[in-house]
Amino acid sequence: MNSVEITLARCRLQLRSTGALWWPEPRVLCVSDLHLGKSERIARRGGTLLPPFETQDTLARLEAEIAALLPAQVICLGDSFDDVAAAQTLPEADRAWIARLMAGREWTWIEGNHDPGPMPFGGTTMAESHLAPLTFRHIARPDAGPGEISGHYHPKVILHARGRTVRRAAFLHDATRLILPAFGTFTGGLNVQDRAFAQIMNHGTRAILTGTTMAHLPVTWDPAPAGR
Repeated sequence: MNSVEITLARCRLQLRSTGALWWPEPRVLCVSDLHLGKSERIARRGGTLLPPFETQDTLARLEAEIAALLPAQVICLGDSFDDVAAAQTLPEADRAWIARLMAGREWTWIEGNHDPGPMPFGGTTMAESHLAPLTFRHIARPDAGPGEISGHYHPKVILHARGRTVRRAAFLHDATRLILPAFGTFTGGLNVQDRAFAQIMNHGTRAILTGTTMAHLPVTWDPAPAGR
């Protein structure tokens, strides 16, 4: 199984096993939180070093999705780069790779908290994009109307079985909105049981795991402690 179909605001959407979103009728591919240049940014700031191939791995997986689906439009849902400096100093080979992916299709960069402002790669940079009846933005709004698609939180499901702990990136959706997992390599994630999601999501929330087996799991949260 490489996709699961859901309906949001009367639109039929495919949640891909890769963590990408495919809207077939207008041929729109959406990915969130690529965080290109993360290893360089962490090294620059003196943090724990990551393998230096994360940008190439992310671009290769994005290229595979584009080759498989041939989208007319690609929407990158914010935090496409790990910070503004990472975007500005991306190696020339990676800049050329992005240019090849963008060629011949509409490309929208949604601003994220890591990468505000226009991107030096062409395409269109926007705070949010409205393709009725859907709205694409980086961070979900608790008061959003039906059809909101966002990223930012990198939702993950943590499973415990047979003495093992397994973490799987996941889509999170209810009747109103959809939160995408991070598409980028080495991006980490927030447990779907975290109460940050309880402030956003409504009754009937489900997590859909990425990967070979795209399981559906209901998500509920314990009541907030008294006085909060």
